[in-house]
Amino acid sequence: MKHFHSLLAVVSAVCTLVSATPVQTSSISTSNPFKNLNFFVSPVYREEVIKASITLAKQGKWDLASRATYVATKVGTFLWVSDTATVPKVADWLKEASLLEKLTGKKQVVEIQVYNLPDRDCSAKASAGELSYANGGEAKYQAFIQGIVSQIKKFPNIRVVIGLETDSIGNLVTNLSVEKCANAAEGQKRSLAYAIASLQLPNVAIYADGAHAGWLGWPSNIGPTADLISEILTKAKAINPKATIRGLATNVSNYNGLGNQPQMGYDELVYVRNLQPLLAAKGIDAHFIVDQGRSGNQNSTRSGGDWCNNKYAGFGTLPTTNTPDALVDAIVWAKPGGEADGTSDPTAARFDEACGSETSLKPAPEAGTWFQAYFEQLLVNANPKIPKIL
Repeated sequence: MKHFHSLLAVVSAVCTLVSATPVQTSSISTSNPFKNLNFFVSPVYREEVIKASITLAKQGKWDLASRATYVATKVGTFLWVSDTATVPKVADWLKEASLLEKLTGKKQVVEIQVYNLPDRDCSAKASAGELSYANGGEAKYQAFIQGIVSQIKKFPNIRVVIGLETDSIGNLVTNLSVEKCANAAEGQKRSLAYAIASLQLPNVAIYADGAHAGWLGWPSNIGPTADLISEILTKAKAINPKATIRGLATNVSNYNGLGNQPQMGYDELVYVRNLQPLLAAKGIDAHFIVDQGRSGNQNSTRSGGDWCNNKYAGFGTLPTTNTPDALVDAIVWAKPGGEADGTSDPTAARFDEACGSETSLKPAPEAGTWFQAYFEQLLVNANPKIPKIL
């Protein structure tokens, strides 16, 4: 009996040790996370666009108001977590998606852009964030990521796609001559690795930043891009050996085409086809999502500095998994069309010269705030045309 009790004690101790040891899981990396799922309609964007539709109706613009209502109620867009205050809302979004699944029987994919890297937007000013490495930003960012992980874990049956820190890879590859970017570089690599390692949940697919063709698609940049992605993934695996990504998100908040743009450097299909083999050579089986939310007009001449509230842009192809290449998992609307890229007010603290350029629609409010005139422009220039709600 004495030996029996001793054996029980050993078994109990082992079970306690096992239960206390976190079970490492992997995110979705070997299949298209969008397949056979509905793109979840963002409640945040829905509210913005319904208000915009009412404004258009009051102005007698009934045709545009009807098309705006379609965007508000039918088009799935990314939800942005751009500061720590927004983190608790993640569970609210996932709860709505869960209720929608129960009511309709249609599985949803909730798209979330994680965008709070310390010293983000380091080469520009328009979208500077709340965290800085000089003020304990690394630890705060880790807490921010863990907060998101905690929210997602509450809804393990809801599919979540994460777009991770848009512009981060672009800045790390090309803008280290900017002092702010250079000072933040090593910290940002660690933070991105930490985010990837921590977001390894079985209902999550991660797409790291791939910037866009006009930024990283050039011969001098595309090789270093693959090198950097590999370096960050290696750092992530040092934290969590099962760390993986599904691929990269490209053209986020930009205007490039997808197989329909002849101008050199402004077609995302050319870019992802050139980048994928370089990633594959490093053991990364990357797939892509491509933002086409503001890419409807491919007839205007492009330039590298035309990113802010481009006055020629229109809504593009609606979100779909019907893409021109199997490398592209989905066409998405990552940037909520109608939210400003940055203010055109030269006296504002976050004013960026690009937002006052000849290619920008002016006057424009601060980044992330609603820009009604721009939303109307996107509707008018949409290609294909946005359907009407009858």
